[in-house]
Amino acid sequence: MSQPPSSRPIRVLLVDDHEVVRVGLRTLFSHTHDINIIGEAATTDAAVSESARLKPDVVLMDVRLPDGSGVDACRDILANQPAAPQILFLTSFGDEDAMLSAVFAGAQGYLLKEIGGASLISAVKTVAAGQSILDPTATRVLIEKMKSLSRSGSGPSSAEDSLSPQEQRVLALVAQGKTNKEIAASLKLSSKTVKNYLSNIFQKLRIHRRSQAAVIYSQQSSR
Repeated sequence: MSQPPSSRPIRVLLVDDHEVVRVGLRTLFSHTHDINIIGEAATTDAAVSESARLKPDVVLMDVRLPDGSGVDACRDILANQPAAPQILFLTSFGDEDAMLSAVFAGAQGYLLKEIGGASLISAVKTVAAGQSILDPTATRVLIEKMKSLSRSGSGPSSAEDSLSPQEQRVLALVAQGKTNKEIAASLKLSSKTVKNYLSNIFQKLRIHRRSQAAVIYSQQSSR
């Protein structure tokens, strides 16, 4: 999504199942004139539906929600909205798998709730402008996780070599953290075709997650 015009505030949707957290965030952002909270949601289903209805510039979302993962909601929002918002995770959940999954689901940022108010306001402005941001702790954990995955290996080389040239191109874009919609636009394909390519890639590599595909591509590229 392009940077919101400077003439209007950044429109933010809050997604957190704790009302006290939402109230605190709304209070924080009320002190800045260039960020408006346009809605709230407490579940993944509500996050997806409210995002489609309100069309925010940024969705500020927790990872853990009562009916599922915010990462899944992130994928649905980015896949289903023509002009998708930027997704910024704000959570106390510092698990490395969640961080990795969020990044490869297409999130623009991952922050821990211990962040200061001024830094959070700055982060929202950063992702609204189309830039990515990670909490320093999250960055360190993410790098270590990627190194660990690369050392452990994933997927047989024979399966990697069996990918068609177009599947290789799709895999490369997955490794860059692109969403299905972005991959489709880059390769001039329909979203349905991209989903079919991903299904074939996952089946050939015997994997189930985009993060695993990204690690395999990293290993393949370094040969």
